[in-house]
Amino acid sequence: MNEKFRVAVLAGDGIGPEVMVEALAVLDVVGKKFGIGFDFTERPVGGAGIDQCGKALPAETLETCEKSQAILFGSVGGPKWESLPPAEQPERAALLPLRKHFGLFANLRPAVCLPELAHASPLRREAVEGGFDVLCVRELTGGLYFGEPKFLREENGESIAVDTMIYRDSEIRRIAHVAFQSAEKRSRRVTSIDKANVLQNGVLWRRVVTEVAKEYPNVTLDHLYVDNAAMQLIKAPRAFDVVLAENLFGDILSDEMAMIAGSLGMLPSASLGEQRDGNARFGMYEPSGGSAPDIAGKGIANPIAQILSAAMMLRFSGGYHEAAEAIEAAVRAAIAAGFRTGDIFSEGTKRVTTREMGDAIRSFL
Repeated sequence: MNEKFRVAVLAGDGIGPEVMVEALAVLDVVGKKFGIGFDFTERPVGGAGIDQCGKALPAETLETCEKSQAILFGSVGGPKWESLPPAEQPERAALLPLRKHFGLFANLRPAVCLPELAHASPLRREAVEGGFDVLCVRELTGGLYFGEPKFLREENGESIAVDTMIYRDSEIRRIAHVAFQSAEKRSRRVTSIDKANVLQNGVLWRRVVTEVAKEYPNVTLDHLYVDNAAMQLIKAPRAFDVVLAENLFGDILSDEMAMIAGSLGMLPSASLGEQRDGNARFGMYEPSGGSAPDIAGKGIANPIAQILSAAMMLRFSGGYHEAAEAIEAAVRAAIAAGFRTGDIFSEGTKRVTTREMGDAIRSFL
């Protein structure tokens, strides 16, 4: 067996540990099937990091991530830590620093509504019948979330808040390449999102994306203002293939896409850095949903998003494409066989626990 694939496992808070257990068990099965050795190192993060080490991103956790080939992330946050100052809360003090530290500029978030789960979408039946498959490619380390100056303070007797939206040509260009390369492997359509009618950032975004498109003559490019895109995704999600967006717009639209797909519990994500070791990228892989503290510990959380995140990890950071496809096929088989956690349950299907869903997926491997 080759050198083991080193993974930092950060389960986090809420349902994170429950669904992470199932994902690791799936990786164990697929590892034996395809001869992949794993070296998992578990570390606290988020609220768990605060409770155990006094920081949402403890130094030991960051060190483990630096020594790993990928990060498999669960979820962070919950009511227990909401009274902390904003800069110390799990989401801001763990997720954003990890993205920035490792240069994870490309967020790939597939919104897939399987035909068997179209009933779970809040959209009208004719809009989603037969399912849909849209990939959101979001720029993750620029824009309003990271621009400077950034402050909240008192000026002339009143509070003033400033966030700065900054994008450089190079930042737009590299995320655009990710979108077009992704589209080449799909239906060869990119819809770029901006607000070029009112934002200078949007003007630059549209100009650079249009230039990059010339390098991909087999891919069709369309542009939409973000408000129109939000409406069109609800009206006709099947009209989209790859959606390319800057940080804020991508954050909002990817959540919308997740909701119309039926359940956050089904959707994985990958946050990727620059290519290294051939085509491999260091990345952080996590479910699209949050820590869901209201159902934590009840054994009813859907582990599929975490399991599919592990499949994305194998593909993008490990180069284990066949193993990734096997996991994805096992998930589809479990859904086709009628296994359902509560978030996707419907009459005539089998309601199962978190563990039972994991067992079903592993059985199809």
